[in-house]
Amino acid sequence: PQRLVRQALQQGAKVLVSTYNEPLITSEWAVAVFKEARDAGLLTGFVSNGNATPQVLEYLRPWVDLYKVDLKSFDDRHYHQLGGRLQAILDTIRRLYEMGFWLEIVTLVIPSFNDSDDELQRLTQFIASVSPHIPWHATAFHKDYKMTDPDNTSAQTLMRAAEIGKKAGLWSVYAGNLPGEVGDLENTRCHNCRQLLIKRYGYLIMGYHLTSNGCCPACGTRIPGRWACKFQGQITAHPFLPHARSMPFPILGPSTSM
Repeated sequence: PQRLVRQALQQGAKVLVSTYNEPLITSEWAVAVFKEARDAGLLTGFVSNGNATPQVLEYLRPWVDLYKVDLKSFDDRHYHQLGGRLQAILDTIRRLYEMGFWLEIVTLVIPSFNDSDDELQRLTQFIASVSPHIPWHATAFHKDYKMTDPDNTSAQTLMRAAEIGKKAGLWSVYAGNLPGEVGDLENTRCHNCRQLLIKRYGYLIMGYHLTSNGCCPACGTRIPGRWACKFQGQITAHPFLPHARSMPFPILGPSTSM
């Protein structure tokens, strides 16, 4: 854990996140790392499928600041195809919000799987029923690996999904994976006066206008989220690849012969 945190600091990271594969199956390891990360001043996060028990969330809560859930569908038949149950994910989302995690939801919108108006309406209405200020990210699917049958998600489909989310009452709706093709849906605006607060192109932050206490500079409305006192730049405008390959190191210590 100490070496992971040291490498994160050397790369200029502000947040240390557990993801790929499902981080819930290695929660003990994550907590060991996150304890060191917290001591070093880093925020911590999970990117998860949301199939969590109440017990593991209680275990994680002291050490996890940010939690992103992939809400893959709002149809239990689809979840059965993927090997899960919808209700377990919905219960986790409610519990995460009630426990005070900063929560965001992502849905990979897949043509002919979860992109019907009806399903998207029910999905976004559920999120809004938990809280309208939970950000929802509708992201574009592209053919890859063993899933090559559906068409790639179009910008028009993402924009339709986003409009459904807004009509459901969500304050912060984003469209992802198609930079420059989805109009204003990459940006953050004040939910009160619609002032542009953060301008983005893909991973690139092109403008940052929040006040030091996370408020809209135009109307003073506090914007839900976890914000730094000021924007300190970013390491990269695309998914991060270190310039120099890091030396691998063992997770476990050297073995001892009996």
